[in-house]
Amino acid sequence: MKKYLFLFLLVLCIFMVGCGKNSNKSIKDDLIKKINDLKGYQLSGKLEVVNNDDVFNYDVMVSYKDKDYYRVSLKNIANNHEQIILRNDDGVYVVTPSLNKSFKFQSDWPYNNSQAYLLKNIVNDIETDKEIEEEVIEDGYIITSKVSFPNNPKLIKQRVTIDNNLIIKKVEILNSDNISLMTFTINNTNYKPTYDESFFQINSIINTSENNEKKDEKETDDSQKTSTIDDIIYPLYIPSGTILTGEEKVSKTDGERVILTFGGDKPFTLVEETTMPSEEFTVVPTYGEPYLLIDTVAALSNNSINWVSNGIEYYIVSDVMNQNELIEVARSVNTVSVLK
Repeated sequence: MKKYLFLFLLVLCIFMVGCGKNSNKSIKDDLIKKINDLKGYQLSGKLEVVNNDDVFNYDVMVSYKDKDYYRVSLKNIANNHEQIILRNDDGVYVVTPSLNKSFKFQSDWPYNNSQAYLLKNIVNDIETDKEIEEEVIEDGYIITSKVSFPNNPKLIKQRVTIDNNLIIKKVEILNSDNISLMTFTINNTNYKPTYDESFFQINSIINTSENNEKKDEKETDDSQKTSTIDDIIYPLYIPSGTILTGEEKVSKTDGERVILTFGGDKPFTLVEETTMPSEEFTVVPTYGEPYLLIDTVAALSNNSINWVSNGIEYYIVSDVMNQNELIEVARSVNTVSVLK
């Protein structure tokens, strides 16, 4: 009798272990299938980005519709500066409503690297990583996989928290020390949204922006209406063998422009100029890709990076620096002026 009891318990243990393995496998597979089968979704949440000792926070709204339509609103909580990344049949736009301006790219975004706030990019990283880590937690699961951020090699993996209904609740992008440098916490999820026919068209963003201005002109983002540069901003990081060789401030029709010239082993030029909203909506054709640069979305090309922060537009260009070097200098351009 004891022998049969032992065999029964042994078979039961093997069965339970086998079920556990299949269960873990199905969690990954079911999540991938669930997301890839979506015809549309809408998310809202908070994005936290860490840069050295600074932390930047965004309100994020993500809208997706099958056939590669995306509309992502990123609003900097500190200064209320909003930018919208739009992808439709015409290309990819980075719209800054407060400046009545947009960059237009012929870009592969968002498929050219990982994205912390787009569901299909998240599960694609899980699907392509053959060595994912899975963990069962009280209210769901955590899946850890590799990520691909070519212009930020510090970001090496993602930790995705999902609930028991396979709803993604949080995505953390980690460095090699398992420190989270980017965290997207999802507050609301809608897998069956309905969109107006014009929702993914540039005109809908322009019209929405104009209507909001008319409703409450007193709440216009004054940080985007700067006519003077009181303090020149110098980069905290300069490549080895490179020094500041020239500095010039000039007046322009609606403000000021500062031109900083750096010479040496890695020469580059940094231009800072005041910004004012355009009277008519302006679309600027741009080479390169949208790039999330700390507190704003930049336009990154092979030899330049351009962005707006706290009412100042910045432009770095170099014939010899690569994209990672351009980004490193741009990240070090602090909003507080520093000594040369």
